[in-house]
Amino acid sequence: MKKIILTASILLFVVGCDSLRFAPSQVQKQNAWLHNRTMAITAASAKDEGTSEKIQALTQLGEKQSRAFVSYYGLPEELPQADTVEDILTESNFKIAEAATPEGLERPDEWEMADSVIDFGIGILALLGGVYGTRAAHFLKNAKTKTQALKEIITGNELFKQQNESSVSAFKQAHTNQSPQTRQIVTEMKVVS
Repeated sequence: MKKIILTASILLFVVGCDSLRFAPSQVQKQNAWLHNRTMAITAASAKDEGTSEKIQALTQLGEKQSRAFVSYYGLPEELPQADTVEDILTESNFKIAEAATPEGLERPDEWEMADSVIDFGIGILALLGGVYGTRAAHFLKNAKTKTQALKEIITGNELFKQQNESSVSAFKQAHTNQSPQTRQIVTEMKVVS
């Protein structure tokens, strides 16, 4: 059991959490819906206005592609009015589009996720009980404490280097004997911090 949890924790740190995202918000769902409606109206307008076959094909493809976004995100609880060009070009729809991007960039905090995974493991082990469950839970509590300590050390080191630029080369020299594995872990954790 220890090996499984240790492997999962190491994998989480090595692979990272960049691929993990929050569920789509209502604003993101509204934006996807508006994009689909915008592309549908654009495709219809391109056909009605007799644009080139190339432009018509591009707008039709864009409309089909935007269906995938709506399918992935899901429909919002409240559909914005989007039946006409005038409906789509309202200021509120521009605000929805502007708000959707920052929300889409948000990611869960990796440190909090790692703590949650460890806490979850401790909870499961507490339910299982017994000598092995107690030992494994103790192991995870120690791992959590050590992870927090490592985070604090890395954060302190980075702050020291920022505040003492003249000492950076000496600081790096003091760490030349680190193993490649340690360097990799510290580098990954600096990115996460």
